[in-house]
Amino acid sequence: MLSCIAANAAESPTNELCVATYNIRYASPTGANAWPERRPLVCDVIRAMNPDVMGTQEGLLPQLNDIAEALPQYHWIGAGRDGGMNGEFMAVFYRTNRLQPLSTNHYWLSDTPEVPASTSWGNRTRRMVTSVAFRDRQTGITFDFVNTHFDHEVPVARVRSAQLIRERLGKVNSPFVLLVGDFNTNAESNPVYDALTGEGFLKDTWTEAAKRIGEGIATFNGFQAIRTNGARIDWILTRGNVRVDSTEIVTTRPDGKWPSDHFPVVSRMVLMPSPAKAE
Repeated sequence: MLSCIAANAAESPTNELCVATYNIRYASPTGANAWPERRPLVCDVIRAMNPDVMGTQEGLLPQLNDIAEALPQYHWIGAGRDGGMNGEFMAVFYRTNRLQPLSTNHYWLSDTPEVPASTSWGNRTRRMVTSVAFRDRQTGITFDFVNTHFDHEVPVARVRSAQLIRERLGKVNSPFVLLVGDFNTNAESNPVYDALTGEGFLKDTWTEAAKRIGEGIATFNGFQAIRTNGARIDWILTRGNVRVDSTEIVTTRPDGKWPSDHFPVVSRMVLMPSPAKAE
């Protein structure tokens, strides 16, 4: 695995941002894949990736608090998708000595996005977005980080979710946007992906990367197997002048055990402001 620790040892970290998305699977109390068994594994994987900012999906409040306790270099921001602190979170973890949160916004993937726990498109499970504007303490660059989890059952709900996010991002006055999440559909081959990347609206860090690690590996493993020639349903997308040095599907299994039923995706990138125009 190409950790961001190793990468930063060879290159100045001042202009490089390590970005990850990780569906950590909601906590179950019993069985081989119970959260008490997986908790140290998930933390080990995050520690090895060493992201500056990371979106997690499916985490329940106790899980997020467990991760924050084990990795005190991070704080997190989020809201429960069932309203308040209830249900799963689209949490945003960030390294406090690198990033300063400026503002936070939560909205739901529905026809009434400002109404907590709202649904509209036939999906039984509530879906939402957590968005955080950050300032990079090292470079002074500001960017918007957006984390989501699309529905797993209703195709039209995924399409409408993508359309809503594109509409909302179109109104974001920021030179850089990073959209991460579990989109529950394969990249590069469907209307959800097209809605977000069409006309160059967002770019996929997997296809943009100078180096790709884990080519062809499905990001969903189901606690069963590393699948080749599988679906890449966890994405990191960007807007702005972004150089993507590498993107990796991280298949690390500490002690041969499954940390989650998804593999995280991690990208090393540089946010490059456009040169100022001469007056």
